[in-house]
Order: sequence, then structure tokens, then C-alpha cells
Amino acid sequence: MSSVAVLTPESFAEHRSGLKDQEITGCVPEDEAYIPTYLEAFPPLPEKGAPGEKAGEPASAWGSKIRPIKASVITQVFHVPLEERRYKDNSQFGEGEEAKVCLDIMQRTGAHIELSLAKDQGLSIMVTGKLDSVMKARKEIVARLQTQASATVAIPKEHHRFVIGKNGEKLQELELKTATKIAIPRPDDPSANIRITGTKEGIEKARHEILLISAEQDKRAVERLSLEKAFHPFIAGAHNRLVQELSQETGARISIPPPSLPKDEIVITGEKEAVALAVNRIRAIYDDKKRKTTTISVEVKKSQHKYIIGPKGNTLQEILEATGVSVEMPPLDSGSETIILRGEPDKLGPALTQVYAKAKSVMVVEVTAPAWLHRFIIGKKGQNIGRITQQLPRVHIEFTDGEERISLEGPTEEVEQAQAQIQEIIKDLLVRMDYTEVIIDQRFHRHLIGKNGANINRIKEQYKVSVRIPQDSERSGLVRIEGDPKGVQLARRELIEMVQRMENERTKDLIVEQKFHRTIIGQKGEKIKEVRDKFPEVIINFPDPSQKSDIVQLRGPKNEVEKCAKFLQKIIADLIENSFSLSVPIFKQFHKNIIGKGGANIKKIREETNTKIDLPTENSNSEMIVITGKKSNCEAARDRILAIQRELANIRETEVTIPAKLHNSLIGSKGCLVRSIMEDCGGVHIHFPSEGSGSDKVTIRGPAGEVEKAKKQLLQLAEEKQVNNFTAELQAKPEYHKFLIGRGGANIRRVRDRTGARIIFPSPDDTEQELITIVGKEEAVRQAQKELESLVKNLDDVVEDSMVVDVRHHRHFVCRRGQVLRELAEEYGGVAVSFPRTGANSQRVTLKGAKDCVEAAKKRIQEIIEDLESQVSVEVAIPQRYHRAVMGPKGCRIQHITREHEVQIKFPERDDSAAGQDAPPQENGEVSPEAEFVPRKGDIITISGREEKCELAKAALLALVPITEDVEVSYELHRYIIGQKGSGIRKMMEEYEVNIWVPQPEKQLDVIKVTGLAANVERAKQGLLERVKELQAEQEDRALRSFKVTMSVDPKFHPKIIGRKGAVISQIRKDHDQQVCDLIVISGYERNVEEARQAIQQLVAELQEMVSQDVHLDPRTHARIIGARGKAIRKLMEEFKVDIRFPQPGSDEPDKVTVTGLPETVDNAIDHLLNLEEEYMLSVTETETLAAYMKPPSRYGGGGGAGGADDSSGGAAKGFVVRDAPWNAAGNKAPDMSSAEDFPTFGTGVAPKQASAWGPKKF
Repeated sequence: MSSVAVLTPESFAEHRSGLKDQEITGCVPEDEAYIPTYLEAFPPLPEKGAPGEKAGEPASAWGSKIRPIKASVITQVFHVPLEERRYKDNSQFGEGEEAKVCLDIMQRTGAHIELSLAKDQGLSIMVTGKLDSVMKARKEIVARLQTQASATVAIPKEHHRFVIGKNGEKLQELELKTATKIAIPRPDDPSANIRITGTKEGIEKARHEILLISAEQDKRAVERLSLEKAFHPFIAGAHNRLVQELSQETGARISIPPPSLPKDEIVITGEKEAVALAVNRIRAIYDDKKRKTTTISVEVKKSQHKYIIGPKGNTLQEILEATGVSVEMPPLDSGSETIILRGEPDKLGPALTQVYAKAKSVMVVEVTAPAWLHRFIIGKKGQNIGRITQQLPRVHIEFTDGEERISLEGPTEEVEQAQAQIQEIIKDLLVRMDYTEVIIDQRFHRHLIGKNGANINRIKEQYKVSVRIPQDSERSGLVRIEGDPKGVQLARRELIEMVQRMENERTKDLIVEQKFHRTIIGQKGEKIKEVRDKFPEVIINFPDPSQKSDIVQLRGPKNEVEKCAKFLQKIIADLIENSFSLSVPIFKQFHKNIIGKGGANIKKIREETNTKIDLPTENSNSEMIVITGKKSNCEAARDRILAIQRELANIRETEVTIPAKLHNSLIGSKGCLVRSIMEDCGGVHIHFPSEGSGSDKVTIRGPAGEVEKAKKQLLQLAEEKQVNNFTAELQAKPEYHKFLIGRGGANIRRVRDRTGARIIFPSPDDTEQELITIVGKEEAVRQAQKELESLVKNLDDVVEDSMVVDVRHHRHFVCRRGQVLRELAEEYGGVAVSFPRTGANSQRVTLKGAKDCVEAAKKRIQEIIEDLESQVSVEVAIPQRYHRAVMGPKGCRIQHITREHEVQIKFPERDDSAAGQDAPPQENGEVSPEAEFVPRKGDIITISGREEKCELAKAALLALVPITEDVEVSYELHRYIIGQKGSGIRKMMEEYEVNIWVPQPEKQLDVIKVTGLAANVERAKQGLLERVKELQAEQEDRALRSFKVTMSVDPKFHPKIIGRKGAVISQIRKDHDQQVCDLIVISGYERNVEEARQAIQQLVAELQEMVSQDVHLDPRTHARIIGARGKAIRKLMEEFKVDIRFPQPGSDEPDKVTVTGLPETVDNAIDHLLNLEEEYMLSVTETETLAAYMKPPSRYGGGGGAGGADDSSGGAAKGFVVRDAPWNAAGNKAPDMSSAEDFPTFGTGVAPKQASAWGPKKF
């Protein structure tokens, strides 16, 4: 698209005036006409990077400060010689591996790659795309298309980290830049060689860059000075000002260890000359102070040390700044009270005065007040105490839970005022307030509170009192009432009356199946609401559905509870009677007939039989219709539905007799066999009797032909099952069964393995207890039957035998009502074992029964006797208070030990009188673990059994005894570990199943005791130490975050620091993690605060350097410079880092534009604005000129009289004349400007030379 530029005399005059300032040294008088040369009027465009430019040459008229715009897409071309190509097969160039690799790289990086083959068979590669994409693509191309070489470069090990850079950024940049892979040895590797892999050219580049980095680091030095720690404050100076000045003067970085770190080494790093200079300056300060200073020691109370130190040690720094004396404080955790002052002798006196002044500037006072009054002293939402702290802001007031004291800390005068005000409040409250405590069983607490606190809120409002009822988790019955003395007594009386009424109530449990609960409650609780309205004094509680409980609890007055229970039982009885259900199989095609038109049939059956009838959905495969209601009604409804089906189709029903034992095998897994028969026979219904009914009748219902087919298939399947399901029965006395089975089923398993038959013994519920069933193939069943009959026959041969058992063991066999003898009889085929009567002094024991059973029983008795003879009794002394813990819930732990170790454990009778004597002291409601243990009779547990097993059992018992361990925890952390209302310590006790004992606050002990099982105690101890670490970390973090710095900044810079919508200040907060207030107060971590302060100082310094300059731009160009919604001007301001302000509409100077920023950036921005104005003015002028020509009064048309007059008055226009124009050169002819053909006039039509009947020609 072409454009027309018109240069008017006015614009040329402006252009000339602009050139005067820059180029023209010899001026002509203003009244003489000046004819410019062609080059002056039309200066050439500057060449890019033209060589030979000198600083002294005049600037071009087009301006030399226009910044070139960099293209976002770049192109790089590089060559891979033939000898370095990885793939040298040129037979199919563009289709081989090289093309595949390039395609993969393009997809991964987004760059465009073109390959070409040179005459020397080298590969030329052109990569186009964004800079980062091109660099990544180039690196991959070099790695995958070019053969790789490798080389090593050795630099000192300490320089490796500078090659890697922060987070590896320098190394990544170097690899991308050189298209190589650089491997740096690990820190623990002694090698100093760096390996570079890539092309030869890339390796050389990478090697050169690495050596440059190493050479730069060789210029740096590190110096360590060991100077006495006591002189470090003099080197650092007050608030570290001296060391900062040293760093700025010398350029070296000086690191002095903080006072809390017991190190005397000062580290100086930087350039060698700067380090040497800093070392000399520091040594001079040290030598001077060591020669001139002396010390004095003073004793100051430990509690006052913190006031001398001040927040973050500020007070010490102030003393050092004011007097030049360093104050050395003993560690806070040491018991020393000695403070050392170090400085010049004449300055020690003023410093000592300041130390004493700071120590006595704060006092601590305690005011005694009953603990229950504390919250009234504080007031609602801290109103009372807030009034005092607002009036006396430097006074800190601390209330301690459970203690009758209030601590006040602050300046002496203000503390005394606060003390007087608090004592006045206490005196007033003691006159007006009273309290009382009532013990009320915890089970009544929620009834006292009422629904949504209705009861307790009524009492509070009525009597103007405060009632505190403990939480359920506190397990306390103490209710506290506070307020007006008269109101307290009335509230107490009412609470006691409520409790007495509740104690007369009765609770009754009703057993109601859970499936009826929802029905009784009704939709949205409507039905149970009716019951509750009928019995308003009875509370009905249903169990939570997740508990699977059938117990419904009623509570209230005795008579009302009985009436409500009868009413509910009647409802339940009706529900049970109406909950009978049966299923009727009806062919799917007849369901619509049973429903009837508009549901008429099914509705009629439901109403007449008073039942609920549910049909399956249309898309369901089920054919079952479920009827629910009373049994008789359900059966009547079933008959009516079946009658409808019989009327509609030729339905036949037949019964087949099949032994009940085959039913399960015929039905198959999940009904698969019977379902296949029903589907094969046109969907007949086959109904087996319910399991356990004993019936052999199987019902088949369906169309006549299909019923016969199903019957035939069912009988055929039953016959097949019968062959493989041969059954034989055998009679054997029930007492023989256990012997036949054997211990762990060993005997019966042998018979099954030999024969392959399955042997079924009767269950305890079976009526035929002597019947043993054998199932399987006929041959296997016959063989198993033969073996079992042989065994039973041997058992039937009764013999009588005897054995000798020592009298002292008789009691073991006959005790507990002959438990051992009963077990012998059950296990060994009912053998009868007879022991002589007590006092007969006979050792003969008679055994009678089957021969095999008698021999086995004798052997077992002998084993028991051997165990009894080897038994010992071991006593274990465990304090009686731990017995319940050792037993475990329902004795589960003791039962486990007796089973595992085969021993008997006997606990002593509980000695309540002994338990009450010499009871160990209690603290926190728990027994103090320091009490010494003295065994009593009630503490001895007896273990009986084999000696080795008794020892194992003893060890297991002792392992269950709770132990106590001490955990070192600072007293200051106790209240955080206990938590709000003890929640923290309760949580730990529940989690670790231990008891945690915290000493009383007044003892100020640094020990917490943990009691419980050894494993639990260890876990709790670790958990407690972890919690301590967390709390210490929180304290340290709070202390670190409290550092504050105040800055003085001219208010005129505040808006700039805050930024648009707070953007600048928010960024500073985000970068340095600290708070900056409107008064320029910075708070947070000391390091971050310092960085933020420096950032603000840098910002202020930049703002102070800024200048404002006005530039005059034609108002017609303002809109284009600003751009749509200010987009263009914002981009310009960001590019030049300046602020540009345009005049408001209606301004006195509409062309005045103000540019603010650094001097250099302001000049660059103004030059750019002038260039833009010149560019946009061309377009504006062109538009206006074209508009003028397009206006109706044309110089070729009528009505141009006025214009003619102007022309005549002005004389003939000379036009625009230039000297040394190209057309004036020899051989060139100047154009004829009067020619209408060479210079056609805009806006006029030229009559065509030839007219056509078809109209003008179209080109």
C-alpha cells in the first residue's frame, strides 16, 4: 500500500527550526528566504551498523536514538561436515534417520528445521523459531545428528560451584549456548576435571567459557581473623554501622558471628586488595580497643537482665552508641547475675548509670484476686482490662488460670496506677458478686442445659447469673454459679430441684427390630411426633442406624413411661403382623393384565385384600410379584393373581418328587442349573421347597407342553446327580464321634483320603445324633462304610482297665465339677474314668470303655500327671492399683497369657482397707509416680504351671505393668502442652494410651512424668519431645518475626512507594515476607526487614534522581500515542521506565506532555515521542489535505470566486524549491509540474477520449 506525503511551507519551517538546533551552524537572517539542499529537505535513512561512525559526527535528522525492534522469530544456520555426520547414507536423503530425528525435534521444541546437502556431502541445517526453541533444537540436533567428541578441563575444585551457578542455571545456560553436555564431578569426588561432550567447536567454546569463569574467581580472596569475642561489638559498631561502613569503603564482605554464637572467627571475602585493606582496618580497631579499654563487673538481679538487653538487644546497642561501652550479659539460661562493662575508663561511669537506669525502668507487681473473679475483672470482651491498657499502654497484665494472682509488668508509675485501678475493681466485685458450686451427676447435665440451651438460658436470664457446666470430655460433675448473691442462691435451688425430679424418673428399654425404626419414626418424623405429643413427659431415643442396635430407650415419669411402652408395643405388633411377605412368579406378558386399564385390577385387589403389591419394572427381567401384609390377606391376594393368570393362558401346574438332598445340586451355583432349564422350556417356573422343610416336592408351573419338557429334563438331571451322589448311613453312639474324627480331624481325614467319600457327622441341632452320612460314588461310599463299621465295632468291645494316680493329683481331675474328666470322655469315645472317693487313700483309677479309647485316655492322663508333677508356683508382686490395667478389658490380657503359656494365674482378693492406707499423694487427679512400692498381701499374683512357662508368663505380666518415665520439658512450655482447658494433654493421653503427669505451676519444675505400658510410654515420650520442638520453633519464629525498623521518607514519595492499587508495596511485602505500615514501619525477620528497607531506600533514591520535563506534542497525535484504552502509552512507559502525563481536556496548554523519570530515560522517551509525533503528523496532514480536496467547491467547478481572489492577492506561488536536486544534474530533465497528465489533480474527473455504448471500461 502506497502513501502520499505532502510537505507544506509551514511544516518545512518547523522542520528547519528543528534542524537548526542539531546541525546548522551558520544561520541566515530570518527575513531572507532560505533554499535548502535536497539532502537537507529529504535526509536519507540511517544504515544499520554503518562502520566508521564517529562520536563527533552530527546526528541524522531522522534521529539516532530510535531503538531497533528485535524480531521474536530468529533463524540460525550451521554446517555439519561429512566426517562428523552420524548418518552418512545419502541414497534416500530426506527419508532416512536424519529426517525422522528432525521431525521428532520439531515436535518436541516447536522450531522449524530445514536440511540441505552440500556438494562436499556436508549437511546444512537451518533452524527457525523463537530464541529458546532454536537453542534447544540446536542442542538436540548436535547431540543426535553429529558425532560427539569429549574433552576434559581442569580448574580448582572450589571454582566448580561458580560454573554450576545458582540452582544450576549457569550450567544450563552454558550447555544451551555451546550445544554440549558438561559433567561436573560430585563434591565428594576428589577429581577436579570437568568433562565436556559435544562437537569440536562446541567443546572449544565451553572450555573457553569455563576457563574464563575460573580466571575471574582466581582474583577473589577469603581471610579469616580470630579475634576475642569480647571485642567484636567494637568492630561491628552500634547497630552494625561501623562494619557496614568498612564494607562500603573497602568493597569487601565482612561477616561477624552473632553474639549468641560462641565463635571468635571473623570472615572477610572479596577482591584481594579489598580484603587486605579490610583486614588492616579491623586489626587496627582491635589493637586500639585492646590497648585503651578496661572492664568493670556489676551484680544485677537476673529478672532485670531482659530490660537491660531490650528487644532484640536494642538497649545494649543504644548504650554502645551513646557511651562507646560494650555490655556483656551472661546467658539467660545460666544462674550468673554478673554483668561486665568493657570500654575506656572515662566512659564506664555513664554506661554504668545507663545500665542501672534500664534495669530499674520496669517493675513487676502481683495483685491477689480469687480465680473465679478473673473473667469479671477482664470484663465482657476484655472491656474492663482494655480500658486500663488503653490508658496505660506500656503496662502488661497477665492472668493465670487456676491461680489467685494477677501479674502487672511495666514502668513503675504506670504499674502503680494500674494496680490501684485493678484493686478498686476487685473490691467492687467482691461486694456485688458471689459464687457457689454444686455437684450434679454428669448424666443430668444435658437435661439441665435443655434443647439448644433453653433451660440454662432461662435460668441465666431470670436470676441474672452465670452458670458454668463442664464439658462431657472433662468428666466432672462440678457446676459453678456466679453472679448476684441472691440470684446465685435461687438458681442453685432451681437446679437442685430439677435434678431431684430427674432422679425420680425411670428408664425403660424396648427391643424393636431396627427395620421397624424408620416406619415408627415416619417421614420427616411425623409419626414419632404424634407419639411424643401424646406422651410429652417421656423422652424417646432411637439408636443411631450405624450402631445396628434394636434398643429403643424411654425415659420419664414411671406411669407415663409404662403407658408409652404399651402404646409402642401395640404399634410394633401391628407392624409385625402386617409385614408378612410372599413372592408370586407370574409370566411377564401377563403383568399388564394384572395391573388392568389405568391400574384398575391391581388397585381393586389391594383395596379388597388390604395388602401392598409391588410389581417389577418394565425393563426388569424379574417375573416376581411381591405381596406384603397380613398372612391371610397375602394368600388371598396371591390366589386372585394366579386365577387371573390361569384364565389368560393354558397354565398347568405339576409336582415332581426329588429327594431333598439333591435339591442344592439341582439348583446349582447361584441357581445356574435350574435357570437354564426354565429358559430352555419357554420360561416355566420351577419352585423348590425352602431349605430345612424336609419336603421332596418340586413344583413346575407353565404352559402344558413346556411343563412336561421341564419335568423330563429335571428328572434326567436328578438321575445323573443320584449316580454321583450315592449315600449310605451308619449308626454310632454320639460319644464315639469325637474319637472317630480324631484330634484336629486326623482320623476322619485318613478315611476320606483313602476312599474319596465325604463323611458327614450330625450337628448339635440334628434330631438323629447317632446317624453318620457317607456321600460319594457307590464304590467309594461302600469302602468308607466298611472302614467306619470296623472302627465302631472295635469301640463297641467294652473293656475295663485301671492305672495308678498319686492321691495329690486326684483333685485336679475332679475339681470344677469334673471338668477334666468330661473333656476326656468327649475326646476319647465316652470312656468312663472313676477316681476313688475322698479319704479312701487309694491310688487306683478305673477306666471303662472301648479298648482303643481306654488306651488313648490312659496315655492322656499320664501326660497330665507329668505336667502336674513338673508344676511350680511363682509369685509376682504388682501393686494392686495396677491389677485392673494388667487384666485388661474383661480380662482379655490375662486370658491371652494363660492360653499362650498354658499356666493358671490367680489374682488376690481386693484389699480395700489396705488400698486406703498410705495412699500415695495425688496431683492433677492422678497418683504421683514418686511413691515407693512396698508389697502387701493384696499385691501378690500367683502363677502355676511348668517352671519355664511360669517364667515366661511372669515376664508377660510384668510387661503389662505401667512404668513411669521423666521427660525434660521447660516449665514455660507446660501450659502450651496442656492446651486450652486441658485439650492438648487429653489428646496425647488418648492417642498414646498413657497418663501424663504435669507438676503444679507453683513448683515451676522442668519435668513431666509419663506413666503407662513401656511401648506406649516410649511412643508418648517421643511425641512429647516432638511437641516441645514444635513449640520451641514457634517461640523462636515469633521472636524473629517481631523485628521492626522505622524509616523516614518524604511524604511526597509515599504514593510512588505504594504504587497503583498498592502494587509496589505488595510486591515488597511478597518478596521479603514482612509488613510495611503507612508510617514506613517495617516488621518481620531481621534479614528480610533489612532487605525490604534497602529495597525501599533504593526506590526512594531512584525517585530522588528522577526529573520531570515537558514536551510539546500536537494534540491531534495524542490519541494515537495513547492507543486503545492506553495500551500503547503503557507499553511505552514500561519500555523507557518513565511516567508520561497528558493534559486534561480543556487545559490551557493542550499540547503540553510531562515526562518523569531518570534523566537518561526521559531524554530517550522524549526523542521517541517526537519521532512518533512526526510520523503521526504525516498521516494527519495527508488526511486533512485529502479532505480539503474532496470538498464540493472545486477549483475546477463553480463558486470558486473567493479562492481566486486569494490567489490573485497573493501573487503567483513559487512552489517548493530545493537546491542540488537529482533532476538538476547533467542529463536529467526536471518534471513538468504544470502537466495534468504527469501530475493529475485529485478529486476531478477526466472525460474519456472515447465514449462507449456499454459504459466506461472496467480495468
